[in-house]
Amino acid sequence: MNQRRTIRIGVIADTHGLFDPAIRRHFKGVDHILHAGDIGDRSVIEQLEQIAPVTAVSGNVDEYEHGGFPRQIVVRRNGKTIAVCHVLYEKGKLTQEAKSWLDREQPDICVFGHSHCSTIEQYGPTLLFNPGSAGPKRFSLPRGIGLLTIQRENFLPKLIRLSDNVTSRNSSTGMKLPKKKGEST
Repeated sequence: MNQRRTIRIGVIADTHGLFDPAIRRHFKGVDHILHAGDIGDRSVIEQLEQIAPVTAVSGNVDEYEHGGFPRQIVVRRNGKTIAVCHVLYEKGKLTQEAKSWLDREQPDICVFGHSHCSTIEQYGPTLLFNPGSAGPKRFSLPRGIGLLTIQRENFLPKLIRLSDNVTSRNSSTGMKLPKKKGEST
């Protein structure tokens, strides 16, 4: 298989049914998009597919496999193994299930979501990359997406902050998203 010198991958998670139009600008020209779950609405994937091919996993909001996507997937891009899952951490700690999976798969990179907290750190030889939440603003965390550039033997993760002032109206369906209990506008 002929590997390109450099590829760019859009990384997104926790959209919760919201497709922010700013994603088009940030992901323009990417070769692939990875969605790490809590998609919330199929229309989000359809919008992303207009930008580049998408690999997605389901999250708790998607009722896991009932949402039509696997819980976990491992892909190979430009010679690097990338594991994608939704839940890697619970209560700020790597879960035992996640540790076992990462130890078994030994990916170069693991893209995940769930915490809504942007993360770039190492677990042994594996780069752990959570872009944060691209969905409606929740908690006090900033909204975000990521870019992953893979060039030969190197890979570079980049976090991109999204505006907190996105409408809670889904741009692809026009449907108002339900608010979670205790969530403010």
